[in-house]
Amino acid sequence: MKTQLVFATHNQNKADEVQAKITDKFTVISLDQINCHEDIVEDGDTLEANASIKSNYVYKNYNKNCFGDDTGLEIEALNNEPGVYSARYTGGRDPEKNIDLVLEKLKGAENRKARFRTVISLIIDGEEKLFEGIVNGTITEERAGSQGFGYDPIFKPDGFETTFAQMSIDEKNKISHRGRAMEKLLQYLNAL
Repeated sequence: MKTQLVFATHNQNKADEVQAKITDKFTVISLDQINCHEDIVEDGDTLEANASIKSNYVYKNYNKNCFGDDTGLEIEALNNEPGVYSARYTGGRDPEKNIDLVLEKLKGAENRKARFRTVISLIIDGEEKLFEGIVNGTITEERAGSQGFGYDPIFKPDGFETTFAQMSIDEKNKISHRGRAMEKLLQYLNAL
């Protein structure tokens, strides 16, 4: 019998994407499929804490094995800001304003090193494991590209001449922080 594994997301496409890559021991389902329609409050002060909040919420309230993730952009010259506050750097959830603030803070800065980091918290039978994916790069001086979301138009991964927003989704997924963390999660699950 397949074991259900909840991905702490309301995005069914994300759950389907994981299902396509996972061993057939697991059936990956989204929050909506367990009738969890509330927004889980991510009020941790690290990516690890927020990923853990999501998976623990589902495990404690629905008694389901689960994984949750959180992602942040960490910019060296800004003391790793926006980090855990990446989605709401300007106080709201406006990606364009967030990009504007980063570009303003980095105006004239020589050090534009940055990294995207994703942390996944997996809880199976009450035991938690964390998986991390990182991609290093630089912040460009202006936006380029229309693919992706968030800070993708100003993040150029090391070894590439284009931003994430100039790459196809497949190209980005092959090297992305989320893809790298997910690969570690899948290796672990597929070995169970």
